[in-house]
Amino acid sequence: MSETAKTPADFWFDPLCPWAWMTSRWMLEVEKVRPVEVRWHVMSLAVLNEDRLDELPEEYRELLKTAWGPVRVCIAAEQQHGSEVLGPLYTALGTRFHHRGLERTRETIVDALAEAGLPAELADAADSDAYDAELRASHKEGIDLVGQEVGTPVIAVPGHDGDQIAFFGPVVTPAPKGEEAAKLWDGTLMVASIPGFYEIKRTRTQGPIFD
Repeated sequence: MSETAKTPADFWFDPLCPWAWMTSRWMLEVEKVRPVEVRWHVMSLAVLNEDRLDELPEEYRELLKTAWGPVRVCIAAEQQHGSEVLGPLYTALGTRFHHRGLERTRETIVDALAEAGLPAELADAADSDAYDAELRASHKEGIDLVGQEVGTPVIAVPGHDGDQIAFFGPVVTPAPKGEEAAKLWDGTLMVASIPGFYEIKRTRTQGPIFD
């Protein structure tokens, strides 16, 4: 990789997750302060949890009922218009879901599609399984890098030896900006690149801060 080339950072998201949204906004800051280019991919909390619904709290099971539509629309958009539309569409959906608190309805999805410059007809995919094979394949590509015991987001970057360095998270709020974003990126890559490193964690004391 040349000195001027940007490091690709593959980012798997489900637009339902507020914590993945926080991490995604941080990654947009990282692009400003480090030679990094985010490549967006879809994963699915509905797919991840479909075989263990009985183990989940009722509130989360109810939430997952609304999880299929947005990821199906994202995959349909990618299949029909290319992967470059995923970033703008994710931003449009996430702004509505997390900042504005809008319901995950067809009206909200159509409005997000319009903002991303995409046709309203893509919203039909929310109630169709036409792209579920592609959705599951995209989800599997991301989750196989880190294992089944985590969720969204998953980030993967090329390591110095050519192998991918992949990890879940980081989970952070609010999304760091400027030099703080750079420090978190550098530190995350440093620990994630250590063979055998698995986890740093502490109890969350506040919810996502959408600033």
